[in-house]
Amino acid sequence: MIPYDRYHGTGNDFAIVDATEHVPDRGAFAQALCDRLGVDGVLFLALEDAYTPPRAVMTLFQPDASTADMCGNGARCAARWVAERTGADSVMLDTQAGTRRADVDGETVTVEMGTPRFDPAEVPVLRDDPMVEESLAGYDVTAVHTGVPHAVAFVDDVDDVDVEADAPAIRSHEAFPEGANVTFASPDGDGEFRQRTFERGVEGETQSCGTGAVAIAAVAHRAGRSGEQVRVRPPGGELHVDLSGGRATLRGATEQEEGGEAEAVPARSLDV
Repeated sequence: MIPYDRYHGTGNDFAIVDATEHVPDRGAFAQALCDRLGVDGVLFLALEDAYTPPRAVMTLFQPDASTADMCGNGARCAARWVAERTGADSVMLDTQAGTRRADVDGETVTVEMGTPRFDPAEVPVLRDDPMVEESLAGYDVTAVHTGVPHAVAFVDDVDDVDVEADAPAIRSHEAFPEGANVTFASPDGDGEFRQRTFERGVEGETQSCGTGAVAIAAVAHRAGRSGEQVRVRPPGGELHVDLSGGRATLRGATEQEEGGEAEAVPARSLDV
């Protein structure tokens, strides 16, 4: 049996597993656990507490058994998990998108998110120039990389969007060779936006998406819709994005939930 802890960041729900636990097939394990718990992913964390600040290697497996290079809310939950085990208030997370620093203040965690990138090769999107407000599947879409690819569309009211029906055509559009998360945003005051995101790998709408919040802020700032300080409200809560100096940070609350144990799923190669 594999013990797991459980945290959520503004409704983005994760099971966290110590990477020293032997899980023969992490993808299959994540599929089974996400299906059973209804979580948005499983974070495997390899803690290296000999460093100051402590470090952890973070690997996120999604409900479809794929991995994601970066997850903003997942990173915030991971940082709190490390901080609670080490007593540190700062943590370094080694992700597939690079090393990110996180600062922990009780339940509130702020994580570095890197520099949003619009270059077509870096998103990636199959265009010669950045995709900016290009019409795709009925929406004006801007493509940006915030750790993972995002297709951002501004609408009058996110509540009027049928996310489950409309997002898949953009998520799997031929313009995105690796697919994309699809994030819809609507203005909610001066420099504030409401958010709904359809996540690649989850293949559905989630209560919150940290990389999506950063994507909204980056696209809004580029278009002159906001300054460098942006507040984003997904269904699960409130996130704050700071774009000062060109590098984004993401701040918001985290909450620990009841953990448990799950069976390790045998490796597919051992199935008979």
